[in-house]
Parts: sequence; structure tokens; C-alpha cells
Amino acid sequence: MPHPLALARFRVLDLTRVRAGPTAVRQLADWGADVVKIEARDGDQVEGDRDGSDFQNLHRNKRSLTLDLKRPEGVAVLKRLAATADVLVENYRPDVKDRLGIGYEAMRAVNPRLVYASISGYGQDGPYRLRPGVDQIAQGMGGLMSITGPEGGGPVRAGIAVADTSAGLYCALGILTALLEREVSGEGQWVQTSLLQAQIAILDFQAARWTMDGEVPPQAGNHHPTISPMGTFPARDGHVNIAPLGPPMWRRLCEVLGHPEWIEDPRFADARGRGRNRAVLVDLIGAVTRTRPSAAWVEAFNAAGIPCGPIYALDQVFADPQVAHLGMAEAVAHPRLGPIRLVGQPIRMSRSSGAIRSPAPERGGQADEILAEAGYGPQDIAALRRDEII
Repeated sequence: MPHPLALARFRVLDLTRVRAGPTAVRQLADWGADVVKIEARDGDQVEGDRDGSDFQNLHRNKRSLTLDLKRPEGVAVLKRLAATADVLVENYRPDVKDRLGIGYEAMRAVNPRLVYASISGYGQDGPYRLRPGVDQIAQGMGGLMSITGPEGGGPVRAGIAVADTSAGLYCALGILTALLEREVSGEGQWVQTSLLQAQIAILDFQAARWTMDGEVPPQAGNHHPTISPMGTFPARDGHVNIAPLGPPMWRRLCEVLGHPEWIEDPRFADARGRGRNRAVLVDLIGAVTRTRPSAAWVEAFNAAGIPCGPIYALDQVFADPQVAHLGMAEAVAHPRLGPIRLVGQPIRMSRSSGAIRSPAPERGGQADEILAEAGYGPQDIAALRRDEII
């Protein structure tokens, strides 16, 4: 028999939309939490096409209930659900939830054990608290765009929603931490993060170069900002990534490239020298690597124990045998779209496995069962539907 899903004992109320919040909740859903997605009755244009790949990937493994939270009857339903829930996640602008009467203190009064998680653009307080938060803006304000792209080429955004995604992951980590702490204290608490905080935190060593060393990191293009040589080099048919770490790998790199004399070259004798002479070294290596196809270099460098790899387009990523072995494209049956493939969980555990068990739900598709579980009878549910609360 398969082992039970790790988070199956938790119920989560999902009031999020767009990306950061749904990313957080998806982590919980994939590991088995019972997630109830609370949606507006008339839909939400911001979330895009419900049948599209993005929506399906973000909202798999959830059930859906539509609810008008602008009316007190809708708030009353939410509070009834929250009374027995473990987690509530929202990413409203900080003032909106209190105006609706569903802020942390209001929900804590209903259920002191509730872990209430909030994601905002800039934080729940401070001078920017009411500004609308968007990933692109956070990438700029959080410093990522200043260190991304070719040297001197001007700011470049990352090709993914780094601020949104990292905020969602940090939020999920905070929720799990709060649930663990609740086992000791018996109380829930308010978990908060923001796109700006997450973007700065995910900079990691680049941010620490400023906080500790007072150094403003520049753009370094496709080469590592502090280690040389480590980066992207031309091949006959494209490019290859090479990442020799430490003196032994540097020596092996020189030998594979057919230039053992570089080992003793005073310009490249140590890591500091290779960093100072990065431009010259990159040109020398590139002149050699462009003479053979990337696959030949990958084979040669791997044989020498030097980290390296091809640079794939997305179709090539999912065609790679190691990616296929890891199951990073996971199939699920959609009742209308048929079989679809979504992006799998990147975590494996020896007993408790995450899984994509169901596609994104139809809007309000599980309203009756969700409300029945909260104690509403058939007549009550019919009245809520008649009065356009659900």
C-alpha cells in the first residue's frame, strides 16, 4: 500500500491569485494538504485562461468554492470554514483584507490555531505597504535586474518570475515552520513575506557582497560573477557551460583544451589572477571550444570530471534522459482537456511522495461537498446559491 501523503491531515483555505500565493499553496497541495480554493463568483481576469498551462500548473490538486466576500454572508461562510481549517493563505493588498473583515485578527478570533499567511508586494507595514506589487517591479527594486545581463548592457529581467516564485516558496516554508511550532504552543500565528523581501533574500551571496563587503556587484553576463573561468563558451554548433572548481579542475581543464601551458601562465596561476584576467582567459578558452560541437565537449569534460553541460531550449530539457528519469513532466487526466502534462515536484522523499493527483478544479466545482463538510445542509447550500453568495 502507498504511504499516506505527508500533509493530508491539514486543510488549507486558498484566497490567493496570480502567482506568488498560488505557488505557496501548490507546495502544500502537492504534498497532500486538502486545499480549498476560494474564488470570486464572476471569475478573475487577472488569473488568465483557466484551461491554459499556467493556471493548470499553479492550481492542480485543489478543490474550488466560489464565494462573494464583499457580502457579510460570504464572510460568514469563510469564517465557518476557517473554524476548522489549519491554514489560510492570502495575497490581497494589505488594507483589503481588513476592509473585508477577514484580516489576521478577525480570523484568529474564529480559530486561534489557524496559521494565517500573507504575501504582499512590499510588506504588511512600512511606507510602501499600499503599493501594488508586481514581479517585474520587485526584480528591479530588489537588485536582480542590476546584476543580470551582459556587462554594461543595462538592466535585464530574469526569464522567470523570480520574485513571485521565491516569495511563494518562502511563504510555504514559513507556513510549515508555523505548523511545527503549533505542535508545541497550540497556537497559530501570522506568517508574512513579500515580493521585495523574497527577491532580496534570493540574491544570497550577491546581496552579501554589499552587506558585508560594501561591494556593488556588476553585471557579469553568462559568466560567474566571482569565479573564473566559469560560464558559457561558444561551440561549433552553439554553446556549452563549463564550471571548473578549484585548482585541480583548472589544471584538468587546461589539459582537455590542449593548452597545459596555461597552468604555469602567471596571469592565470591562481584564482585571483584568473579573475583579474577574466576577459583574456574567456577569449582564449572560447577560441578552442568553438572548434568542436558542444556534445563533444560535454563528453570530454565529463570524462575529466569537470562540471559542464549543454544549454537547452525547453523541448530539449524535457527530452533529456536524466530529466525523463526524474519525472519532471507529470501526467494527469483533465475531464475536458484529456491527458495533460504538468511540471513535477523537484523533491523526492523515501516514504512520503508528492504527486499531481488532479488538475486545476472547475470554478466552484466542489462547492456542495466543501460546504457539506462544514456542516451546511442541502437547503442551506441551495439558499446560498439562490442568494448568489456562492
